[in-house]
Amino acid sequence: MTETTGARGASGSSRPGVSAVGVSAPSLGSADAVTLRVAALSPEIVIGDVEGNLDRIRSAISAAARREVQLIVLPELATSGYVFADPEEARAAALAADDPRWASLQEAIPADAVAVVGYAERDGELLFNTAAVLTRDRRLADYRKSHLWGTEKLVFDTGSQAGVVVDAPFGRLGVALCYDNEFPEVPRRLALAGADVLALPVNWPLVARPEGEHAPELIQAMATARSSRLPVVIADRWGSERGVDWTDGTAVIDEQGWIVAFRAVMGATAVLSLDAARSKALPPHNDLFADRRVDLY
Repeated sequence: MTETTGARGASGSSRPGVSAVGVSAPSLGSADAVTLRVAALSPEIVIGDVEGNLDRIRSAISAAARREVQLIVLPELATSGYVFADPEEARAAALAADDPRWASLQEAIPADAVAVVGYAERDGELLFNTAAVLTRDRRLADYRKSHLWGTEKLVFDTGSQAGVVVDAPFGRLGVALCYDNEFPEVPRRLALAGADVLALPVNWPLVARPEGEHAPELIQAMATARSSRLPVVIADRWGSERGVDWTDGTAVIDEQGWIVAFRAVMGATAVLSLDAARSKALPPHNDLFADRRVDLY
């Protein structure tokens, strides 16, 4: 695992086992600075292989625990896979929020850490694309995706919230899912609600882009971070599934909008400055939130 400092990024594809560690520059300060060590993980995910996926997620969390991380983010629909043939296949790979198998996964989460895991949630006759927000001994939230992309609309029911903010051991955690972030109102709403960092599980399909450019979804996430001083921890897929190639956009973005850990299949880790994220001041004359003209829009 390599150590890097500052913004990183490349347009080439990554390989299984490659990982990176970054340090957000504002976190390099006094000994009493408030920082957060995060990990965006992307283990192998096999469509329909719930037991195998849970095992691989557990192993990835255990490996991240050795790095003393406080926030762990896994991809969207990490327990089930994404490209379902029909709603029946999705239902067969779904978990209930009270499924006893969650307990063994939670045992791998470090004390005082939070893990955000995407899964297909079965709730009676309803089926949701959901992110579980877990600690070792508590279930803090289950966020159900409210902006469904493409054929998700044929499989899942729609959530009733535009992201959530959860009280975590380290502060306030914002959670959204993939396409949610393409609506700027969602991350801004979470930032205004006091989120210190945004956990963003995604499944980004690979799209054509000019040579040397980041994926458009990653550029939007960078803008999300910069416009609200809201660091973003993105866990994406790699490889392909039933003909869909994934972007492999796993990244950690600091509060200035810079990528500080990037495209690391088995785990991108970074240290973020919560002090910098919580201050919206732009000295000497401006403030990101106070300068908003809500009377005009």
